[in-house]
Order: sequence, then C-alpha cells, then structure tokens
Amino acid sequence: MSDDERLRRWRLVLGAGADDTADGTGAGLGQDDRKLDAALGALYDGDGAGESGPRTGGLGGSAPQVARWLGDIREYFPTPVVQVMQRDAVERLGLHSMLLEPELLAAVEPDVHLVSTLLSLRGVLPEQTKETARAVVRTVVAELERRLADRMRSAVTGALDRSVRTRRPRPGDIDLARTIRANLQHFSPDLGTIVAERLIGHGRRRGSVERDVVLAVDQSGSMAESVVYAGLFGAVLASMRTLRTHFVAFDTAVVDLTDELGDPVELLFGTRLGGGTDINRAIAYCQSLITRPTDTLLVLISDLYEGGDRAELLHRVAALTRAGVQVVALLALSDSGAPAYDHDTAAALSELGVPAFACTPELFPDLMAAAVRGEDLTQWVTGS
Repeated sequence: MSDDERLRRWRLVLGAGADDTADGTGAGLGQDDRKLDAALGALYDGDGAGESGPRTGGLGGSAPQVARWLGDIREYFPTPVVQVMQRDAVERLGLHSMLLEPELLAAVEPDVHLVSTLLSLRGVLPEQTKETARAVVRTVVAELERRLADRMRSAVTGALDRSVRTRRPRPGDIDLARTIRANLQHFSPDLGTIVAERLIGHGRRRGSVERDVVLAVDQSGSMAESVVYAGLFGAVLASMRTLRTHFVAFDTAVVDLTDELGDPVELLFGTRLGGGTDINRAIAYCQSLITRPTDTLLVLISDLYEGGDRAELLHRVAALTRAGVQVVALLALSDSGAPAYDHDTAAALSELGVPAFACTPELFPDLMAAAVRGEDLTQWVTGS
C-alpha cells in the first residue's frame, strides 16, 4: 500500500478537522471520497459536546435525509459494512423511527440484527409498516434457511441413523470397529485375517419418532439474536418426522409456539422481546410436555439471569436429569461473541451434569447431532 493510500484511509477514519483535513495526516479528499466521508460523518462525527458528552451524527430526524443516507452507504460500502452502519445508526442515534416508515424500512439492508430490532418494535409498528417488516424478516429467514437448514437436517438425520444398530447392514452402513471387535475370536491363521461371521452396522429406521426435542427460549431483550436463530432451527427440526419438537418462549410468562413452527416468520412475530425472566416457570412448563424422559433433549437457550425462584429451578433441572432427560443450556445462539451470563447459575447447572456454553449458528447442527448420539458435551464447554 502506498503512503498516499495509507494517509487517505486514515483521513477517512479520523474525519475532517476545521480545515477539512484530519489532524496529523495533511491529506485531502477527492470528490468521490468526500461523498463517502460525508456518509461516515453523518453517523460518526461528534457535535462538539466534549469528551464526556455523547457523540451524535448529522442524520437528525429527517426522513428524506435518512433515506438518502441509506442509499449512499449501500452505494459506497459492501453489504457487511452497510449492516454494521445501519445497526450503529439505530443504536447510537436512536433512529428507531426510520423502521416505522415503510419507505425507509424497504431501503434498509436486511440482517439478523435488523430482524431483532423489528421484533422488539413489533408492538409499536404502524399498520402500514407491518407487511414491509414481515417481508424483511422473511428475506432474512430465507437466507438463513439456505445457509443452515440442510446442514441441520443432514447432521441430525445421520445421528439418528447411527443410534439404531442392525446386524444385517448394507455395505455402506457397516460399523467396522464394532464388527471387528465382535469377530476377534474368528481370526483365521491360514487366511491371516478375521472372518466376519457377524456384521454390525448403523440402522436406518424411518417414519417413527426417535427423539423429543424441547426448545425453551429466553425472549428477554438481551437474547434477541438468539431468538431469531432458535426460531429458524426450531422450524427445521419440526420438519423432521423422526423428531417431535416443541418451541417454548418465555420471559416472566410462558408461551408455547409449537403450533407456529410450520412458518418461522409467524413464529418470530409470536415472540415478545423484552421484559424480565422467569426460567423456573418455563422449565416447569417444559416438564409437563415430557412423556419419554430417556428419549428427550431439552435445550434451554438463556443467559441464565433468573428473576424467579433459582433454588426451585435447580431442583427441577436435577429432577429432569435424574429421570433421564438430556438437558443442555446455551448461553447464546449467535455470532455476537462472548455473551454476558450468570456465572453462578451456569456453575450450578454444571454440577448437576448440565453443560452450559455459547454456540454459534454454524456449530448448532453439530451440537444437536452430538446430543442425539448421546455424546459427552463437556468438550463443547471447554471449547466455547
């Protein structure tokens, strides 16, 4: 990179001084870069409030100005950068109002964070904006399904196949390690090999329900991104005939959205982001759904900040594990980095044999497959 290009980039990062040059660079900008700089400055330049005061940008409350800015950043920056800038505009400048107007909402680049914001604003969306909001959510869900749904189905189906053993497997389903161990007594010195009189393989049972899956999803405001991914994965799991899937969303109340699993968009609009958290009440409801404990996987997606009865929560979880239910606590199901969570409750769950860790959406199919196979999930805790 040339020195001029390096100075140009620093100039765009630092913003303009009083004489339209950034302190210390001495670099000016061409016409195209001035437009790019104006788009950045509208969002990130301060207003002279001082070091302790809030930084505010130049978008103000003008809908036409916001619309022009949305068009500019889509022209000047790649999609991932546009999504970050939109999120910053909403969070830093309080431009939630731009999501309440259909014309502005239609100009926004859809992503998971935007969906989370729309779901949190669901109760105040004007009637003329609701259909546009649903279209945005539908676009994001379709992209997530394209990226993740097939992986989930493949991983879980493979895990279920390998959980059923047969002694007359097809060639591609032979479990070589188990077959060798079962035929060690049939070693032939003349042939110098083991004669496999008994084959052991992976069965492929279809049509019957092999596992019950209960997703208990914390819909408090801090879990917004996790709710979006959980809704998508819940819909995918519900589409598999070998699974019986329940989707339970909760804050201080509990709502069973299982009937909405056929349409992830409607499922997400059935959630209610924000409010407090009563995990114990949610787990109590989940207990009422479990009829086959040893064939049930309960996935609690929560940051574990309990606003209800923590002691009773731990008592319920202990009872579930004793009955044979496999319980997993996901502190977050998102790409947003290390989550904030209640370390004491996570440690208490760990002592009960319930692993607690965060998981990215890309790894969730592998996690579900490992859980279905009954693997020890401790490695996921140490790897998170």
